[in-house]
Amino acid sequence: MTTTPSDLDAAAVLRASSEALVRRRLDQVAEMELLAQWAAIHSDDAAGGMVQVGGEGTPLVREHCLGEIALAREAGDVATRNTLADVLDLQHRLPRCWVMVRAGKVEPWVACKVARLSRALGADAVPVVDAAVARMLGHESPGRILDVAAAKVIEADVAAYEARVEAERRRRYLAIGRTDEHGLRTLIARIEAADAVWIDATVSRVAEIITPQHEHADADELRAIALGYLARPAELLALLAEEVTPAGDLPIDSTQDGSPEEPNRAIAFPERLLDRLRGVDWSKLAPKAVLYLHLHEAALAGRAGVVRGEDAIGPRTLGQLHGLLRGAKVTIKPVIDLHDAVAYTAYEHPVSLKERVHLRSGGDYWPWARSTSRHVDYDHVVPFTDAPPGDPPPQTGTHNSGPLGRTHHRWKTFAGYRTWQIGPASYLWRTPHGWVFLSDHRGTYRLL
Repeated sequence: MTTTPSDLDAAAVLRASSEALVRRRLDQVAEMELLAQWAAIHSDDAAGGMVQVGGEGTPLVREHCLGEIALAREAGDVATRNTLADVLDLQHRLPRCWVMVRAGKVEPWVACKVARLSRALGADAVPVVDAAVARMLGHESPGRILDVAAAKVIEADVAAYEARVEAERRRRYLAIGRTDEHGLRTLIARIEAADAVWIDATVSRVAEIITPQHEHADADELRAIALGYLARPAELLALLAEEVTPAGDLPIDSTQDGSPEEPNRAIAFPERLLDRLRGVDWSKLAPKAVLYLHLHEAALAGRAGVVRGEDAIGPRTLGQLHGLLRGAKVTIKPVIDLHDAVAYTAYEHPVSLKERVHLRSGGDYWPWARSTSRHVDYDHVVPFTDAPPGDPPPQTGTHNSGPLGRTHHRWKTFAGYRTWQIGPASYLWRTPHGWVFLSDHRGTYRLL
């Protein structure tokens, strides 16, 4: 008798879902291996016209052999070529990762992404990526795996990475679209990451200033209006100056017959305003931001090192960090000793505690969570309870706290999960149907 999903109870559905996940992954692996076998069949050079589809060290294949297999796969030629490159890289350049893929321990697309990230590396450098990433496969979320892979690609060959960065700089551009029927245009740019960060911060600052004049505009519209000020430096300076010095009676230029003339808002300044602007300390108007960086001690010792920045900055070299901070007033905060334990009796998490908890955990502590954002709820692992009067034990502290995304927080609170904090950043989870996970700095492991 055939069993259907409707015949299963909750525990059986969980078990079947886990088994189906592995089967799906292995089915994808089987497709990848068939494609690799097709390449092996067409790897002799008797007919000539050989090309290297994958990275350095992968076997050559006949240039025109992919059309037929693409038809059999009902896939485009570009997609087929890209998939073959990934498979060959995994088999011949990332063998440790390939072992995990073939075992069904990881989504194949994650390993393929690692292959693409590392394809420009030479055959002698790519093992650095293979060794680091293979240890994470099956235990970390895709986002964290790819972050480490990107950092290891830099570390494996810093000189080659910098050459690629320079080549990509030559592909910078700014494009403007046609004016639409509403008088609006689209502006698209590919620029230095540091410039983009400063533009974003400046736009946010201007949007904050002009908010009272645009009460009905939402956040996106305010930022669009603010960006327009960057095209009018004189008006922008006047706007910013008003935030420093109260407005006075400013003269308006006149024509020869004495009638007032509206100055060109892009280039004209009343003399008194110019005098005031010359004396303004513009540093007071600079956008403020906090940059969180994680450095290896090798970087501090002057050796080639990688800096990982939070909030989408990602891994960068020290040279790129200098570009990001160029012209900025930098305040270096003292290093926080994460071995120190702090605790409070109040329900609320102080900012200093949130900082420690985030730095310890690295992000959302839900099993397999991928978010490393600081914009999360700070959860009491063991729920906070109203203590009796007197000297209640502290319930809020590094011993009983973890960051959770809002959805994960709601699941934990209302869906019957149990959690225990067994170390500084180690958490045990028990699902409603008895599955047990360990989530710590090494990733996620299923225990039961």
